[in-house]
Amino acid sequence: MATRTRYTGSQLGPSPFAGDKPVGELRLQVGRRAGKDIATAQYHQGALRVLRPHYLDDSAQVCYTIVNPGGGYLGADRYGIEVEVAAGSSLLLTTQSATKVYRTPQGEAIQRMVLRLGAGAVLEYLPDQLIAYRQASYRQETSIEMAADASLVLCEVLTPGWSPDGTLFRYERLRLRTEVSVDGELVLLDNLRVEPGADSLDSLLFLQDYTHVGMMLAVDARIDRELAEQLRELAYRIAGDQRSTVHVGISVTGFPGVAVRTLSHSTEATNAVLLGIANELRRRFRGQQSVNLRKY
Repeated sequence: MATRTRYTGSQLGPSPFAGDKPVGELRLQVGRRAGKDIATAQYHQGALRVLRPHYLDDSAQVCYTIVNPGGGYLGADRYGIEVEVAAGSSLLLTTQSATKVYRTPQGEAIQRMVLRLGAGAVLEYLPDQLIAYRQASYRQETSIEMAADASLVLCEVLTPGWSPDGTLFRYERLRLRTEVSVDGELVLLDNLRVEPGADSLDSLLFLQDYTHVGMMLAVDARIDRELAEQLRELAYRIAGDQRSTVHVGISVTGFPGVAVRTLSHSTEATNAVLLGIANELRRRFRGQQSVNLRKY
């Protein structure tokens, strides 16, 4: 049964997902009150909600955890997430557990996410891995609108799920499209499509026998080429310390920032590299300690 919850505060505008009739919808506004970041408005219905907020360090940053009580995404499911971080506020957004996409014979599952960052706002999106199972098809569309002095870190880890015969990459396709606009101007379009196909069950195509794909976008006006090079060296060093091989690529984005891709054989090794970069940015820009989400 669908559930609906509203909290009074700043008024939420019309839902950007109303035409999709989402299975789950979450809308969250975060602002600073009395020196602490809090939810100033919140709405959820269906199979999405958030846990009570946590504060992981002595900064004002609030941490919210997205929960899907339904357990996973199924065929033709539609999900919508809208998050707005007001000027001068800071939000760490994560998930309670992995996002699981099961068989989708009725059509691909779709998640649409809209993120808005005001002047000087900070948003770190650090979800658990996305697991695609046999005969799964999933599309994720993320639109980000941010002020020029806002700071964004966005991560994703893609992993193949279990199949009865033990063969990897039995899902049909994964498509992740991310647009970043700064002060109304499109500065970055990131498009990842993994479509194994029958031939790749043995060759694994361009993944070169790797099984896990990691992605990160860090957009911040303070990331210049010198810092980007330092982040590259840090990523290589962390990758070299892992028990399993991690292949890392880092490129500078059109607007000050970096785009990171990793290929590996484990979620832990992938997360070590991505979180290592995120933690370095936290330390340099805001003097915050490393992320410890304490989920396990």
